[in-house]
Amino acid sequence: MANESLHDLLVADLQYLYFADRQLKKAFPKFARAATSDSLKRLCEEGVEYTAERLERLETVFDALDVNPRAKTSHGMKGLIEEARQVAEKDLASGVKDAALLAAIQRISHYGIASYGTAAAYADAVGEKKAARILAKSLREKKEADEEMTEMAETEINPAALEGEDEEYE
Repeated sequence: MANESLHDLLVADLQYLYFADRQLKKAFPKFARAATSDSLKRLCEEGVEYTAERLERLETVFDALDVNPRAKTSHGMKGLIEEARQVAEKDLASGVKDAALLAAIQRISHYGIASYGTAAAYADAVGEKKAARILAKSLREKKEADEEMTEMAETEINPAALEGEDEEYE
């Protein structure tokens, strides 16, 4: 590791992101099927499209850096997706399941925010301005999605989960 450069760290982070987004693109349809809220289903369905766009951008970044696109296993993302899959498979009241699933997806999103932010900062630091701009666009989208999920949780999903709990105890 002592011989690695910041450019090497950038490439490694891009490889982790490539793995993460490829796995997430495969997982979103299962999350959509598990969701009962129309809003959460829509978020997951749109997540497939947005993730595909980010993957294309990552390929453009790899090309700009003259590096072959290659995925490097991200154990962190692998674990977060597995946790979300387990939530999707649990037998929970629909409102509670939606709340748990949204929270799991939001944790995945937070991983993406941290990862895209780091990669964009590395790209900027090593003078890869085109790569930095492309990564910053994905970072902005991840942050916007996070805000949407927070609002969805606060205004729809969590209140519905509470309402369902109240009905169970009556």
